[in-house]
Amino acid sequence: MFPDVKFEWATGNKTGPNVSIYNAKFHEGRYVVGIISGLMTKTNKLAYIGSFPIPEVRMGINAYAAGARSVNPNATVQVVYVDSWFDPAKEADAARALIDQGVDVITQHTDGPAALQVAEERGIVGGFGQGADMSAFAPKSHLTSIIDVWGPYYTKAVKSIIDGNWAEGSSWEGIAGGEVVIGPYNPKIPADVVAKAEEAKAAIAAGTLHPFAGPIKDTTGAERVAAGDFIDDGEFWGVDYYFEGVIA
Repeated sequence: MFPDVKFEWATGNKTGPNVSIYNAKFHEGRYVVGIISGLMTKTNKLAYIGSFPIPEVRMGINAYAAGARSVNPNATVQVVYVDSWFDPAKEADAARALIDQGVDVITQHTDGPAALQVAEERGIVGGFGQGADMSAFAPKSHLTSIIDVWGPYYTKAVKSIIDGNWAEGSSWEGIAGGEVVIGPYNPKIPADVVAKAEEAKAAIAAGTLHPFAGPIKDTTGAERVAAGDFIDDGEFWGVDYYFEGVIA
């Protein structure tokens, strides 16, 4: 249908003669905020409020856990799914229940600030915004955000239309491409923690750090990725297990 119209499908999974897909490597940002979490937690109990148990979200959970445990092997990540991209009541209830269980750092893969607002009310270490800077909603507890910046890709796609060289394809950029940005850091984050986060961010951008580099074990203790290997771009979507340290 509409063969003369070019379509760009965000987070899509299939291309066509007039359909391209694009996504962003959000998991790279989650690895970075995982490092912050692992260094700042006082209870070693972290949490991840997810929308749906789909590959994109599972990828974020695993990256967050990998980042946290790279600096704090004792850290665990409790996962709660709310079965929605935006349900403030469910997100808030999940945050309260997690905090009651001793969690003191919360991240999320939902689109509202409800969990951050609960973190602010309860006075825990903090949490992270999703998709945008959410510091206005929880200035004390908002540690930083993973910000989605689609502008570079949209500019490239529109220019290709104007120049007459648009082609079917798939794009998956991350920190290096400027589509995944770590927002401003809360001043309460210690300078050495910020330095560690910035070091990891720079290494990911340079390609010298891969968030899913082995050795990687799953929750049963079985090795899934050997030392010296990593989960590559073509394998991500088939990962149907959680990394060691995840409670889901």
